[in-house]
Amino acid sequence: MEHKEQVQGMLSPYRVLDLTDEKGHICGKMLGDLGADVIKIERPAGDPSRRLGPFWHDEADPEKSLSWFAFNTSKRGITLDIEKTNGQEVFKRLVKSADFVIESFAPGYMDSLGLGYSTLEKVNPTVIMVSITPFGQSGPYRDYKSSDIVLWALGNHMYPYGDGDRPPVRVSHEFQAYLNAGAQAAAAATIALYQRAVTGESQHVSVSIQEVVARLTTTASWDQNQTSGKRGEGRLLPSGNVIRPIFVWPCKDGDIVWFYTGGLVSASRIKPLIDWMDEEGMGDDYLRNFDWETFDFTQTNQEVLDRIAEPTTRFFMSHTKAELFEGALERRLFLYPVSTVEDIAHSPQLAYREYWVPVEHPELDTTITYPGAFTYSTEAPPRISRRAPLISEHNQEVYEKELGLSSEELVMLKQAGVI
Repeated sequence: MEHKEQVQGMLSPYRVLDLTDEKGHICGKMLGDLGADVIKIERPAGDPSRRLGPFWHDEADPEKSLSWFAFNTSKRGITLDIEKTNGQEVFKRLVKSADFVIESFAPGYMDSLGLGYSTLEKVNPTVIMVSITPFGQSGPYRDYKSSDIVLWALGNHMYPYGDGDRPPVRVSHEFQAYLNAGAQAAAAATIALYQRAVTGESQHVSVSIQEVVARLTTTASWDQNQTSGKRGEGRLLPSGNVIRPIFVWPCKDGDIVWFYTGGLVSASRIKPLIDWMDEEGMGDDYLRNFDWETFDFTQTNQEVLDRIAEPTTRFFMSHTKAELFEGALERRLFLYPVSTVEDIAHSPQLAYREYWVPVEHPELDTTITYPGAFTYSTEAPPRISRRAPLISEHNQEVYEKELGLSSEELVMLKQAGVI
């Protein structure tokens, strides 16, 4: 596909040089989906993240990493060793036509190569540099090494989750901290672009992954009571008692979300569920006669909650997620199925909005279905413009056709291990 065919989007006039590893891959992808010309720059042997599984058909191959596929669409790919002097000169030539440089190296690394922001802004006064690091460019943790799970923990988003008698747990996907930080970096990059348009000034944007994760944490209990809920301990009441209300309930083929609350409005929402249970011969006198209008979570006890849960669980377990959801829609209940990956893949809502898109992989002689745009717009909607690049796939296109290097120069650079 020619470059001119894939730049129709909100950011189509702009170019991004993407030096990130898995900490920032999604940043470049989002900018690419918005139409920017994103050039993924890898070391000559290929980005190490290509060796992260799972792999297409379980074939451990750097060209078949599904993680690489997922987070590097809408990018062209070249190889370049920026630690070599010749590589640094080539990189500076690329920077002259770039609007963004995004990187996720340790603080100070780019400066040590003579490629820090203070140098690059002299090469191109309009270039915006975005740095994604574990703890930012300053502070006592600045030079600490880290990983996704460490940052998830240090950002406080792991502490509350799991059973009380076991260590904390994390969201199962391995890159939650990185993905949130990369998305924030993409947002920050576009904000910096807007400021450049207004003031004419470029800037260096620093994203701390720990800080991004910390912003995800619910802090209401701490702000109100200077307490932090512990995993598995339920809800702490003003009386000092702890209760464990159920919010996620098992059903015949999975789980659903439903919660009992008190008050006049809540009572009107709970009654249709109790009536539904009565219709099917599974009613319960305790629920039927319960005073929901005056029910107060802050004054209840676990015995009451357990008595409410027993008939409710029995009813839910007699139905599938689909049956409960359909019944909830008919009765206007606040009840929702907990979707599995398979449920999402076959969601009629996502299908209607054409969320899933086919992406051709000629090198695999197949087409793979991907999640599509992260947002929709009436003008220049985001879209996946191409599959993730192969190692050095666009070297000739970028270096010869766009940078003006000769084929002889490319051969010399390759022999020197620069590309």
